Amino acid sequence: MSAAEPFGALLPRIVAPPPGPNSRTMSARLARVESRNVTYVGDGWPIFWQAAEGGNVRDVDDNVYIDLTSAFGVALLGHRSAPLVDALERRSDLVHGMGDVHPPAVKLQLLEQLASVGPWSETKTILATSGSEAVEAALKTAQLASGRPGILAFEGGYHGLTLGSLAATERTHFRAPFEARAYGGVAFAPYPGPIAGEGDSADACLDRVRTLLEAGAPNGDPIGTIIVEPVQARGGARVPPEGFMSALGELASRHEALVIADEIFTGLGRCGAMLASPLVGLEPDLVCIGKGLGGGLPISACLAPAEIMDAWPVSSGEAIHTSTFLGHPLACAVALGVLEALQDGDLLAGIRSRGRTMIEGLRIRLGGYRQVADVRGLGLLIGIDLVDADGITPWTGSGATVAKEALGEGLIVLPAAEAGNVVELAPPATLTPAQLEYAMDALSRVVGSLQ
Repeated sequence: MSAAEPFGALLPRIVAPPPGPNSRTMSARLARVESRNVTYVGDGWPIFWQAAEGGNVRDVDDNVYIDLTSAFGVALLGHRSAPLVDALERRSDLVHGMGDVHPPAVKLQLLEQLASVGPWSETKTILATSGSEAVEAALKTAQLASGRPGILAFEGGYHGLTLGSLAATERTHFRAPFEARAYGGVAFAPYPGPIAGEGDSADACLDRVRTLLEAGAPNGDPIGTIIVEPVQARGGARVPPEGFMSALGELASRHEALVIADEIFTGLGRCGAMLASPLVGLEPDLVCIGKGLGGGLPISACLAPAEIMDAWPVSSGEAIHTSTFLGHPLACAVALGVLEALQDGDLLAGIRSRGRTMIEGLRIRLGGYRQVADVRGLGLLIGIDLVDADGITPWTGSGATVAKEALGEGLIVLPAAEAGNVVELAPPATLTPAQLEYAMDALSRVVGSLQ
């Protein structure tokens, strides 16, 4: 890559083997001032970011990387995307507002645009700042509308770590310390789709869903809500088999349960469409979106048809669900730009095309490795499923090993799935063809070096 290439379209440049000396110094400083639970600090981890643009990240040691995570899926339109930069430059006249008392005008504009995102004739929205908050709003809305507090969620699902969303997040690692505080009315069904060659069939999963809906939650509460990811992201980029989601919706309807589609990760273009639910045959009653909505600023939303959202009482002057930064003007302005960008059919088609190129390219490059059980995904949400020597058992922790070794190749990736054996890829849509080819070749080198 020539020196004339702009930052954002560069191939990696490693000048100090990561983590470099400045990152190591900062890790030591961080350990003295942050809760030790938050940031993992170990040999070879982490790097400290200094700048990011397009598909590139530069760390404090002047190493340049290709970011295949979009920073937790947020930067689908690239780091420092046009909607973000434009809003920061043009909206400095109103940095904060009173979202649920004297709303910023831009909040109304965003809500009107979000009404076209929902798959219903009349959509109403609750804004929030994080994915977890959007899920909390959806769970509360569904309980008010259904009159039944019980929840059905899925094994491998991830919906957040606040107490309400944590109750619907199945992983023991997150739940165990707070089990006594979490709501006990959540039943978990298996999610179809293989992890390292194993997994329940769609029919078996649906049979379990049917049984749980009839039996009720573990604490005896009747189930009025089903929450599901159209594609499990942190669960290992698990794409459900054809027909499963439509059958799930039919079961929910038969039992008068409302379906929440957690599209925090999968929505807003990540899977090649505004929402992933229609791609997999899911017709939800509520939808949660976030991550990419703010283009780098924190904002999320719970969407529902008016007849469901109107289960909330009319405000008497004190909202019973709100937050200080609800409808933050800068975040709303960026979100408007993001939604406008996603109206471009060429952008969404490009995401689908890049996703197919990446999945097919990785399958070709990794196909001869016994440690690779599968390469799967939808759009630009992709997983490389790694197995142990027997070719079946999930190779525990191998995704983290790849993430660490990939830094040396100038790639940023993350592990996924409960066993940490899936390499999760969620790159920006702005990757150049040269960056994409480099990334696939480098991943082949890293995965191939594992023994």
